Amino acid sequence: MSISNPIVRLTVIAAAALAPLAASAQNITTVNGKAVPKARADMLLNQAVRAGQQRSPEFEARARDEVVLREIFAQEAEKRGIPATADYRSQLELLRQTVLIRELFEDFKKKNPVTDAEAKAEYDKFKSQATGTEYRARHILVENEDEAKKLITQLKGGAKFEELAKKNSKDTGSGENGGDLDFAKPDSYVPEFSKALTALKKGEMTDAPVKTQFGFHIIKLEDVREAQFPEFTAVKPQIEQRLAQMKLQKYQEDLKKAAKTDYKFAQ
Repeated sequence: MSISNPIVRLTVIAAAALAPLAASAQNITTVNGKAVPKARADMLLNQAVRAGQQRSPEFEARARDEVVLREIFAQEAEKRGIPATADYRSQLELLRQTVLIRELFEDFKKKNPVTDAEAKAEYDKFKSQATGTEYRARHILVENEDEAKKLITQLKGGAKFEELAKKNSKDTGSGENGGDLDFAKPDSYVPEFSKALTALKKGEMTDAPVKTQFGFHIIKLEDVREAQFPEFTAVKPQIEQRLAQMKLQKYQEDLKKAAKTDYKFAQ
């Protein structure tokens, strides 16, 4: 069939001329006559973004460099017959499984997202466990009872608790802050400490040293408040991440239990 219409002829000629340009737009370059597809660089970029890398012109340029270098090195490996070696085939199989498993888990996460209702329920559970009274205490920790008694005498004589804590406390972490332990629930401490702390009124100090496994404490109650808990929006991302991980772990365990094998796992 001949093309007699001049407009049609021009259209066909233009399409034929543009075809190589369209093909080249899909490639970064060629190496020894073999095309390096742009899709390879896009895949590297997508994987990096998925892992948390920020996409930028500089990073895109490095991705292009990487895939071109890979093509150069891969061609040389093929020339040397490396794809025919047993070691290469073994590693290739491991890599195949790694990619398959990664994509399996990514597919599961996409199809089983954490809902707002699930995240809120988890938040409410933790919040209910965090209710109660918090105590802000200071303490001075020393080796023996006599030393603690001497410090109590000094405190009753007008010495400042913060200064004696900095100078004498074995608990260097709180000692540097004048013995301050910040707000905490009583069950955060060993029983002897907790019992003595909760018996105090705001501003009071223990009259006698409190013995625990760590030594002898002088405890002062600075303040009391209802337990504080962050707003849902502030911790929602962490809750979603935790729930997503829990879902994935359950999925993995379910697959493991369903598999027909006589292998005994170590854990």
